[in-house]
Order: sequence, then structure tokens, then C-alpha cells
Amino acid sequence: MKIALINENSQAAKNELIATSLKKVVEPMGHAVYNYGMYTPDDDAQLTYVQCGILGAVLLNSKAADYVITGCGTGEGAMLAMNSFPGVICGHVEDPVDAYTFAHVNDGNAVAIPFAKGFGWGGELNLECIFEKLFGFGHGQGYPKERVEPEMRNKKILDGVKAVSYRPLVDILKDLDADLVKGAFAGQRFKKLFLENAEDGDVTNFVKTLI
Repeated sequence: MKIALINENSQAAKNELIATSLKKVVEPMGHAVYNYGMYTPDDDAQLTYVQCGILGAVLLNSKAADYVITGCGTGEGAMLAMNSFPGVICGHVEDPVDAYTFAHVNDGNAVAIPFAKGFGWGGELNLECIFEKLFGFGHGQGYPKERVEPEMRNKKILDGVKAVSYRPLVDILKDLDADLVKGAFAGQRFKKLFLENAEDGDVTNFVKTLI
């Protein structure tokens, strides 16, 4: 699995800690981590949580990533931004139980984590436990066991609703402020990572015109 990490500007100072915790847990499982930054608070490309949503949606819809880890101070803004776009099911995850139940009940492809609220002593341990529960036990198997069938049925219903209620991502990107969209792709490693991992398609082709 290709796992992308995206940090917005208020929590950019924690990028290295988050990336280290993520790699420590998921690389032994066979997953690959691609860090899209922000890497430091002083990066030239300053990502807002809204731009994290744009970037995350592009990575998922172009198949440059299979899963996105993002967040902000509370995680709420990043979750709302991610869920504004098609092809994304983003959960708000604060602890390992959230991670496990989101993976199995909701079977999404992104999580938004609060990297400031409640992030104190032992914060990196909580992250490691979150990532273990998120990626170490499969996805979509349901929880608890007696709820497996209705949960799987509801997930299919949700997928169907989202397919009807969203426009194609490229149409959305074209209608957004051009500087907002271009700024989401301005990170120092974006072009290299994206072009190495994205699959051919409308989203990839549109992004290429911008970078």
C-alpha cells in the first residue's frame, strides 16, 4: 500500500515525528510511506488544511496514494476538507480504538488526526498505536462480529451515495481558485513523488498541466 503523509502549516513542526512513527509501524508490514510535507514551519509552500484536502483527493483519485494520513490542530478541519471531494472517505481518529473501528466499520482511505489537541507526553506512542490498529489488522471486516453484514451493506450504500452526489474531481479543481489549487501542489517534493506514483488518467493529466 502507498501511504501518503500530508501536514498543514500549523503542525508542520511535527512532520518528522509523525513520519518516523508512521514508517516505524507500517514499513515492516510491507507498506511504503511518501511524505508530501509540510516538512518544517518555514517551508516555502505553506499548506492550509483546505489545501491538504485538495492534495489528498488528488493523490487518491490519481492512485498516487492508496491511503492518506493528514490532520491539523484538532483534526476536524482536515477531515472536513478531505471529505469535500469525491473518491475520499476520511475519518477523524484520536486513538487506537478510533483507528481500528474506522478501518473495519467504515473502510475508508484517509484519516485526519489531531496533532495539537491532546497531543502531549506520549503523543508519539499514541500515533504508533493508531497506525498499528489502522493498518495491521486488515480493512472492512466489520466490528463487532454480529454487525459485519449490515456494516458492509451500509458501506456499499455510502459508496453509491457518494458516486451520485459528487462531480468529477477535475471539474471541481477547474472551478476552484487557481492559486489555491496550485498552492496545494507547490511542495518541494510533490512533483517528483506524484509523477513517480500517479497512474495515467484525467486527474493526473490535469495536474501535469499545473506543475
